[in-house]
Amino acid sequence: MNQYSKRRHSVFDSLQGNAAVILFSGKAPMRSADEAYDFSVDRNFYYLTGLDKEDMVLLMYRLDGTEHETLFIPPYDETMARWVGGRMLAEEATNISEIKSVEDRGDLDDSIASLLNRSRKDPAFTMYFDFWHYEKDQPLTAAHNYAAGLRVNYPGLNLKDIYPTLTGMRLIKDEYEISCIRKAIHTTNLGIMQMMRTAKPGINEMTMEGVFNFVLAQSLCKRNAFHTIAASGERATILHYQDNDQIMNDGELFLCDLGATNDYYCADISRTFPINGVFTPRQREIYEIVLKAQKIVEDNAKAGVKLKELNQLVVDFYKEELPKHGLDKDVTEYYFHSVSHHLGLDTHDVDGGLGSMLQAGNVITNEPGLYIADEGIGIRIEDDLLIYESGCEVLSHEIIKDPDDIERYMNKGQ
Repeated sequence: MNQYSKRRHSVFDSLQGNAAVILFSGKAPMRSADEAYDFSVDRNFYYLTGLDKEDMVLLMYRLDGTEHETLFIPPYDETMARWVGGRMLAEEATNISEIKSVEDRGDLDDSIASLLNRSRKDPAFTMYFDFWHYEKDQPLTAAHNYAAGLRVNYPGLNLKDIYPTLTGMRLIKDEYEISCIRKAIHTTNLGIMQMMRTAKPGINEMTMEGVFNFVLAQSLCKRNAFHTIAASGERATILHYQDNDQIMNDGELFLCDLGATNDYYCADISRTFPINGVFTPRQREIYEIVLKAQKIVEDNAKAGVKLKELNQLVVDFYKEELPKHGLDKDVTEYYFHSVSHHLGLDTHDVDGGLGSMLQAGNVITNEPGLYIADEGIGIRIEDDLLIYESGCEVLSHEIIKDPDDIERYMNKGQ
């Protein structure tokens, strides 16, 4: 039994009585003319199947004590195979997911109708969909649209959201998931190392982003965890700077916030280093403050602690420390984000909220920063932590961050 099969068994264990779960893999939206955006699989579908293909559906149900799983996949199309490659065969889908029943995507409606007819004797029968929605005005998902159709045809049907159940499961990473995150972090480190060796006054931020992407391609990493932040000088004080298109100047700092992926599992790393290879005294002074704040989080992160408590430790430290360095404004003028979020199949992964307690098996970020716009100094140092009962492991320990180590590495051979 592989990890996907074990996870589906856990979902079945969470269901009460007769019930069904329907999950959609998703479909890439059209971008312009006949071109679509790159496909990105629905993470909850992927979590339960391991399948990274468009227009698939997972149906799981329990009826009168019997549990059943079926995959619905697009039929093989010989013509499309000649143009863009063949679609996944049923045997391939079974080998990956360990779901033995694989049917044509077009048979989904009839299968659902048959299931609902057989379940009518149980008024408590419930169908679960993933009703996740981030913004109120974003397009409806396949789950919303399909559930809406069922409401019309079966007005008495009980519909519920399976998302909280899957969120609870995804919060705790198993050994395979942790190994994927480790690999993603290692690839990210290779990219950062090459960026440090490439950095020099006069080159463009876009070049730095391109260097990172090239290393990912060399490492056979198909996708970034998120859009790379490659910010120099004052632009590094913009938390989610996106343009990455300005010339980097002598004496400035460069801040990168980026990550590789492995089987969709994300790394999320930030490093800040001098473009010319040497910190100015003021830059090093501020950098050391951020490094100390990060160590405070690292020393206190463990099961039973809340993310908001970790963030408050940073705020309290800054309140005491910043005035010693001429930073007399309110802390929020220099630090205006939280120190951590969960990490996994998504960069900002599912979580229980800032008020929920950490559990062993969580993976979180540790990313304090300081942003002093009038000095052109923006510094963020970010690592990824695996939470244990009594502490944490820095999964990204191999990525250098000590200022002396950074200077030695950047000036090696010069």
